[in-house]
Amino acid sequence: MIKRLHLIRHAKSDWNHPKLSDVERPLNAKGLLATKVMARHILDAGCDFKNVYTSLAVRACTTIENIASHLPGRSIDWHIDDRLYTFSAGDLLDWCHDLPDDLNDVTIVGHNPAITEFSNRMCGTDIVNVPTCAYIQMEYDGEWKDLNQNTAKRTKFLTPKMVRNP
Repeated sequence: MIKRLHLIRHAKSDWNHPKLSDVERPLNAKGLLATKVMARHILDAGCDFKNVYTSLAVRACTTIENIASHLPGRSIDWHIDDRLYTFSAGDLLDWCHDLPDDLNDVTIVGHNPAITEFSNRMCGTDIVNVPTCAYIQMEYDGEWKDLNQNTAKRTKFLTPKMVRNP
């Protein structure tokens, strides 16, 4: 059965709060705008937003919350998973291996460099950097536990710059 994985890197965060921990850092104005710009494009690219999991970081939670708010009439629920507060592609792969096989479409809202490295390893691609609020869709034929290097195919890659300047 074909599995589809949707990766969304959190939108641009606000570094003007030096007393906040990394987990507490919010989005900045550019990040909030990017969620509005990307929402419809991510939906149109085929993300069904049915099984959405996000890092516990404020910037990741706010990213999916704002994307959802810009898709009126569509109910989007998400689950916060502390294992997704990672910067490691290996951790993302381990997380995917634990997914139940009855889930065929899964969306992850997470962080770099994990998103970039994970997508490159699984798809055999060479994206230098997945920018903030970018979206990657990949397909994989098999059980989640067998997902591994070069076993998936990247089918979509959208960035805020791409959709603003087509």
